[in-house]
Amino acid sequence: MPKMKVLIVDDQELILESLKIVLEMEDDIEVVGLAKNGEEAIDYCENFQPDIILMDINMPIMDGVVATEKIKPRFPLTKIIILTSYKEVEYVLAALSHGAEGFLLKAIHPKNLIAGIRVVHTGGTLISPEMADKMIKSMLKSGPELLEKNNEFGLSAREVEVLHKLALGLRNQDIAKALYLSEGTVKNYISNIYSKMNVKGRREAAYKARETGILDS
Repeated sequence: MPKMKVLIVDDQELILESLKIVLEMEDDIEVVGLAKNGEEAIDYCENFQPDIILMDINMPIMDGVVATEKIKPRFPLTKIIILTSYKEVEYVLAALSHGAEGFLLKAIHPKNLIAGIRVVHTGGTLISPEMADKMIKSMLKSGPELLEKNNEFGLSAREVEVLHKLALGLRNQDIAKALYLSEGTVKNYISNIYSKMNVKGRREAAYKARETGILDS
């Protein structure tokens, strides 16, 4: 039987190397690459067509949510498991909405990680019970209006948060601090917001957001 080809994407060398060691102990898994951001992940997909990607969320240059959004339409057979230490619901919802098959916290035991990879490889989906519980509570609390509040541009909850800060006049590094993100990730969100809203800059984005009711005037 051919081995499962796995690509690991994370900006921390230690995590890349330790995951590689853990996975390569399994007879049915071959690690085809270690990528440090979403752009590198796309390059590896073109060259190796991995079966499974273990995808970190918060990375410079291109984060895991944006990478998932770009990889899924081009490589529909590649399955993506989001691996993160951030217990943030918006990330899960965004990644799953772009087609990720699963979501696990980095603190997971290696045995459970391997089991999770096999589940996804055979067509299953994967969300840790802890995360599912958190997602349901969050959705009940905020209701669908969190994601759809007069939001005709299809902005995710996280993009709306970034847009709020942007409209307040915060600089990228301040937005990054306020939302516990890297500056690179904030830049990715901003460029996504601009393209979805079809605007060229902050003032235009803030004006349009107020006009359409995404932000309160």
